Amino acid sequence: MREEIINRVANSKLKNFDLEDYYVAGPRTEIDISQWLMEGLVLMETRFRESVKNTDFTVYKNHHVALNCSTDAIVPPWAWMLLQSQLTGIAETVVLGTLEDLETHLYRNVMAHIDLSSYKDLPVIVKGCSKKPVPVAAYLMITEKLQGIASSVMYGEACSSVPVYKKRR
Repeated sequence: MREEIINRVANSKLKNFDLEDYYVAGPRTEIDISQWLMEGLVLMETRFRESVKNTDFTVYKNHHVALNCSTDAIVPPWAWMLLQSQLTGIAETVVLGTLEDLETHLYRNVMAHIDLSSYKDLPVIVKGCSKKPVPVAAYLMITEKLQGIASSVMYGEACSSVPVYKKRR
């Protein structure tokens, strides 16, 4: 006589949460302004303005853009403002920082509006591996939000989860 195999995970109250489901679609682009600086370090206003003027910013249409400088140059705030003024109405999102900073910004916006009521008083596993770039900061954000709602928060997969938080009784 064969015993029936029972999937205890499927029959449990355990809910999965996949940050990848909240990935904001669209191309990501990093603009490194060191290319417009003298020797990559010195911002000369006339030269910088000319470089910005000669750049076709329409190629960033609907892109999520990270503006940064890969060198140790001192960049005045007006230079970033000038770039923002060129990208407004073209780029979907513009942030100052790296591509990871950009992803963090996008996830922060999503997390601000997410409805987690379906996770109330339930054990939740936040999926670990993803095919899309999910910044570590997004895991912190969802942990903070779930702690006020879920009975417990784990990380990983049902077969090998790591406990992160358990609500006190």
